[in-house]
Amino acid sequence: MRRLIFISFIFLLLSQSEFYAQTKEPVYYVNIITNMGTMKVKLYNETPHHRDEFLKLAAEGRYNGTLFYRVVKNFVIQGGSSDSRNAPPGKHIGYGNPVNIDSEFSDKCFHKKGAICAPRQPEEINHFKMSDIGQFYIVQGRKYTNEELDMIEKSVNNPIMIKLKRKYYLPHKEELARLKKENPREFNKLLRKIKDDIAFDYALSDKKEFTEEQRKAYTTIGGTPELDGEYTVFGEVVQGLDVIDKIASVPTDKNNRPLKDVTIKVSIVTLK
Repeated sequence: MRRLIFISFIFLLLSQSEFYAQTKEPVYYVNIITNMGTMKVKLYNETPHHRDEFLKLAAEGRYNGTLFYRVVKNFVIQGGSSDSRNAPPGKHIGYGNPVNIDSEFSDKCFHKKGAICAPRQPEEINHFKMSDIGQFYIVQGRKYTNEELDMIEKSVNNPIMIKLKRKYYLPHKEELARLKKENPREFNKLLRKIKDDIAFDYALSDKKEFTEEQRKAYTTIGGTPELDGEYTVFGEVVQGLDVIDKIASVPTDKNNRPLKDVTIKVSIVTLK
């Protein structure tokens, strides 16, 4: 009887393990292959729309033959735009056939070194910060001290303040623009209310924006924390961080385009 119970218990454990294995969300990887080396990228399940659209475009060959056309050392390397394909020297790049999707912000996905992110058009014409997944940028950044991170948290552009502006200001942006022209008194009244709402919520927040994980990353491998909350981060380089440094160090022209083309091919690797 004891042996039967033990066998039944083992069978139950194996059945549960098989169930969890079947229901566990797969993890997707792609290779970004350049003439300066290959980067293996893990795509985040926390940003499923960006993940799926990036995989779809990669499978269609959208990024193949494009360039890293904007390279800023200690900041980012940006590429994938369709108008960079076969672009002659000196051509201004970055306006090729955008693929706009809704932003996906998550505290777990931040701008550490190696993060792959979606650029977007300015807020003046893109109020809801929709991403252009038709291209991408990869963070190089730099290392920060804890004191520098403290200053970013206290600034008006810290991630908490950005979220509050998005909550209280963006829904009224068009109304404010109209009132500013038609009714200055009502404009000032609404603007004061928005500022009061933001100040009230900010006073109640704990203001501890950077998590322990973020601080560790930004002070050890580096990144661009000032971009958090502004652009969607949808993956990270897990192999080939040195390739980012190689590309970020190439000579560039006045538009930050490499003098020698850095070509791109994206291939889907595995899913686990």
